[in-house]
Amino acid sequence: MDNTLTPIETTTQHIKQAGLVAILRGAYTIDDMLRIGDALLAGTVTIFEITLNSPFALPAIPKLRAHFAGRMLVGAGTVRNASLARRAIDAGAQFTVAPNFDSETVAVAHSQGILHIPGIFTATEVQIAFTAGSRLLKLFPMADDGPAYLKALRGPFDDVDFFTTGGISLDNIANFARAGAAAVGLGASLVASPQTPAADITSRAQALRQAWDTARNA
Repeated sequence: MDNTLTPIETTTQHIKQAGLVAILRGAYTIDDMLRIGDALLAGTVTIFEITLNSPFALPAIPKLRAHFAGRMLVGAGTVRNASLARRAIDAGAQFTVAPNFDSETVAVAHSQGILHIPGIFTATEVQIAFTAGSRLLKLFPMADDGPAYLKALRGPFDDVDFFTTGGISLDNIANFARAGAAAVGLGASLVASPQTPAADITSRAQALRQAWDTARNA
């Protein structure tokens, strides 16, 4: 990474270069998360977002950080307010993500040198988040016309990067890459449940990686 970048810029660059973010939500134990993280890493997915409405999210974050020792970027999702941001950052989250925009949450994260990715959907929300200092935004939720909507937003907002989430799968990931997504969030298309075999997770990750890289480099 470029040593002249700020910590927030460094994390942003890491996410944009990696492209794929695994999102885990639900009743996963810490052992589940460690096993899943190993399988993701074997499939070249190196960014792991644990949502805070998962029961073991906060105690899992430091365990994941220690286990992967810099090989995987570990962040917190569903960080809807400043209180949750403080708790996630105290636990060791390297970035935070929200389904909504909240100016106090952005300010808290930025004051700690942590990237916060707020959720937006409309052009007005994009501009509000941009004015608050956010340059990587979560475009959520996506639908069948998601790539077309993303492409339309990127016209006037060519100085904003979009992290698209919701319903992204092997069937449509290439369309999001071609529409200009900086990164995509992947949930059930990678990990359907705590019982998903590690080999299946790795295989899905490899297929998604190939589809993303092929489309983005075309």
